[in-house]
Amino acid sequence: MKNRMLVGAVALISVAALGGCGLIPGSGGSGSKKVTIWLMKDSVTPDFLETFKKSYEEEHSSIELEFKIQSWSGIGPKVIDALGGKDTPDVIEVGNTQVAQYAESGGLRDLTLESMRDLGSEDWLPGLAEPGSIGGVQYGIPWYAANRVVIYNKDLFEQAGITSPPKTREQWIADSKKLNRDGIQGMYLPGQNWYVLSGFIWDEGGELASEKGGDWQGTLNTPAALKGMEFYQELQALGAGPKNADEEKPPQGDVFAEGNVAQIISTPSTATLIEKANPELKGKLGYFPIPGKTSKAPGSVFTGGSDLIVPEKAHQRSAGIAVIKELAGAKWQEVLAKTMSYVPNKTTLAHVIEGEESTAVMAEGAAEGHATPNSPQWAAVEADNPIKLYMTAVLQGEDPAKAAKTASEKITAALAGS
Repeated sequence: MKNRMLVGAVALISVAALGGCGLIPGSGGSGSKKVTIWLMKDSVTPDFLETFKKSYEEEHSSIELEFKIQSWSGIGPKVIDALGGKDTPDVIEVGNTQVAQYAESGGLRDLTLESMRDLGSEDWLPGLAEPGSIGGVQYGIPWYAANRVVIYNKDLFEQAGITSPPKTREQWIADSKKLNRDGIQGMYLPGQNWYVLSGFIWDEGGELASEKGGDWQGTLNTPAALKGMEFYQELQALGAGPKNADEEKPPQGDVFAEGNVAQIISTPSTATLIEKANPELKGKLGYFPIPGKTSKAPGSVFTGGSDLIVPEKAHQRSAGIAVIKELAGAKWQEVLAKTMSYVPNKTTLAHVIEGEESTAVMAEGAAEGHATPNSPQWAAVEADNPIKLYMTAVLQGEDPAKAAKTASEKITAALAGS
């Protein structure tokens, strides 16, 4: 799945366009091994790539790195072709929720030993590590992550007498009710923000879909999932977010920039858009993790990001794995996090972004991260997303259990390929 929530964030930071399928060629001499790496457009800046390439080739004189930049559009079939042996690179960056789809082709290298022995997999963010593992085999190595947080207007919080961000759902609702007055929206939450709903469902112990005996079933109609939707409905009512649209229609950052919205749930990059649209809000935005059911931990969040994979048919498999170890290791994770405002791939590296308020808050939430169901067919669910329609139906007054059953049946059919 294309990691849409990251594309906007990185596009703002990336100062030079690399262009789809462009490349940064190597400069190694004769006799060197060329390691070809496919990275996605706007994942990292050209400066980061040049710095990494220069450092790596200086330390490994027999290696030449060739970065080829790919576009998210149409990347799925291109990767499948590459795994089958057509112009196969040695390393590929993929969206964390795409790994299952590619593993099903049988063309991925088993990286379990490397991940356990050399990369400290026990500390990886669960939202990156779990979708990279299929049937107990680690095919995807976590590279970077981002997730949603609450962005709030400090002035409106102060005017409402709220001195510190809420730590629990109960307090969050109470604060949002205080804020939701006198023409102010306590919480602007579009009705179809299904990633946010997913977090509430996970907090209740539910899932969007579950697998048993090799068969996947939609599970929005379970008691736990229905409780997650009930909380979403309560929170969504504390503002004027549209019941039949997602966070892009209209862009919620534009709505927030008008100055009468106290909170939105988004990636921190949205703050840049808000401040650009309304410079008067610069310095007046704050961040806190989505609150959990208790103060012991933040709420669950969908973790978007990228994993790195190695094709079985790569010409330089061992050299490719060595490059991944560097990119996913502590040194370059710190550089990447500070350069791109990403969450590092390990909870133990959260300290490298201390002092960067928005990214630090994002990392705090990432410790409770999840990914979408690890089915090769999940992209088919999102293509004609029944979760969005279910949410709108409930918010417009339909019976939640009935609407959830209908949506679950559609998810089950999509995951079965029918």
